[in-house]
Amino acid sequence: MKKYDKTNTLHQATHEQTNIPKIIGVADSTHYLVGAVDSNKNFIELTEEEEILVVNSLVQAKQLLRNHRYRQTQIEYQTAYDEMCGLESSGHYREIIKL
Repeated sequence: MKKYDKTNTLHQATHEQTNIPKIIGVADSTHYLVGAVDSNKNFIELTEEEEILVVNSLVQAKQLLRNHRYRQTQIEYQTAYDEMCGLESSGHYREIIKL
């Protein structure tokens, strides 16, 4: 477990406020990615975790976030076709859901 001094704790609190929890699902895939979006719109690990997590279902993804006391999350569905063809992600379906 990571230990934080006062400076790191303040940095972590600021970090938590700017990160938005996010679940990414890819069409025709058997897993979901669980992480967060930072202020630069990068998909990163949750503050409570050391890496982006992979789970087998949307139910597991939502429960993981509930266990970390999140109340809502952004969910995004992507298609593998867009990524393979190098298309922009503007066609992705996004929604904020309550947990």
